[in-house]
Amino acid sequence: MQGTHIVYGLVGALAIALTVAAITDIRRRQIDNWLNAAIAAGAPLFWWASGLALWPGVALQIGLAVVTFFVLAGLFALKAMGGGDVKLLTALALWMPALLFLKLLVIMALAGGVLTITMGMWHIARRQKDKLKIPYGIAIATAGLWIITTTDWSALHAVSAG
Repeated sequence: MQGTHIVYGLVGALAIALTVAAITDIRRRQIDNWLNAAIAAGAPLFWWASGLALWPGVALQIGLAVVTFFVLAGLFALKAMGGGDVKLLTALALWMPALLFLKLLVIMALAGGVLTITMGMWHIARRQKDKLKIPYGIAIATAGLWIITTTDWSALHAVSAG
């Protein structure tokens, strides 16, 4: 571990970025590319600060992100997911091991279900005839913030660092 303070600073920056993603998705139904790029660019600093070994640690993180991108790009092609959501989840896959990322996906799905039902009811109550667009960045950010606040980031990669 290079520096616990650096790790927590980077995780704090990630929390701020997720909050910004949720807010912009609520307001504009869009998650900016610069924000997704900044999240992805922070991951190598996080790997270094947390002492993640190049092999297999960093290789596994990159592999998880590649798999995430291709699976979610398929959902994007089917119009089941927005492009910003795909990029945000891909960037987040760079930050956490597979099991923790799977936990994020489960929490995201639960939060997304609640969000969809709530927005659907609001849409019906207001008798809107336009297509309902769910700002799924809220569910992604909620799951990410849940993971951030419940994970011991200083010990996350300690096993793979040695």
